[in-house]
Amino acid sequence: MTNIQEIFKPSNVAVITGGASGIGLAAAKHFAKAGMSVVIADLGQEKLAKARAELEAIVGAAHVLAAETDVSDKAALEALERTVIQRFGRVHVLMNNAGIGPETSIFSPQADWDNILGVNLLGVINGTRAFGAAMAKHGEPGLIINTGSKQGITTPPGNPAYNVSKAGVKVFTEALEHELRNTEGSKISAHLLIPGFVFTGLTKGGRAEKPAAAWTPEQTVDFMVESLAKGDFYILCPDNDVARPVDERRMAWAAGDIIENRPPLSRWHKDYADKFKAFLEAK
Repeated sequence: MTNIQEIFKPSNVAVITGGASGIGLAAAKHFAKAGMSVVIADLGQEKLAKARAELEAIVGAAHVLAAETDVSDKAALEALERTVIQRFGRVHVLMNNAGIGPETSIFSPQADWDNILGVNLLGVINGTRAFGAAMAKHGEPGLIINTGSKQGITTPPGNPAYNVSKAGVKVFTEALEHELRNTEGSKISAHLLIPGFVFTGLTKGGRAEKPAAAWTPEQTVDFMVESLAKGDFYILCPDNDVARPVDERRMAWAAGDIIENRPPLSRWHKDYADKFKAFLEAK
């Protein structure tokens, strides 16, 4: 069990990448409401300024820092870490949440692959490496939360660059938690946030209103906090369309491709479609 109250308290500091909108901003507001000092890193001065004002209205200007930061640039995150330490002293919560999701194919332009891998995967690695060592050394309880995706586990057809990036986040975060729990003196734990369908700028497309199937960013953060309080590493979020048992069956089938020596992505293979349907419906 994780003592959330010991971490989410007024004397502590949270850093959130991708913190100016969506899940990141919802998390920043949750931390601010707990009285924490909050640092949001994102791209877009106008978006950052708006988010900063919303956070300052909750916790006060002295406890908010908004920094335009390209998470694919390790030096930029290292510079942010120095700024945060100079202003606030130490970090207790790091949420590597920045993400992009333009559509790709295997043979999409190199720039598309570089951008997705740079933000979604290297952004998590860079953020952890820039902030994590000092967090593990300061000896106070804390969290590193990395935002993954169900697509990084079931790896459905379409947008392979996104799937690869999120599969990498899963593997990296598992390795991170193993290292942290075996680091003497560290009271930092790592956690993998696996959102369901959430209505954010990344998923909304041309829609102005939230689809009935989607959760709000606030619902996702509430579920995340409840899961953290239970000590969950894999924070597997449902939504209004897909319940956890369905996710579990989909993930089990994906792992079964290896165990049963089926074709890759057999869930979408014409020879296995009926078998997967029966598996999903089995009690």
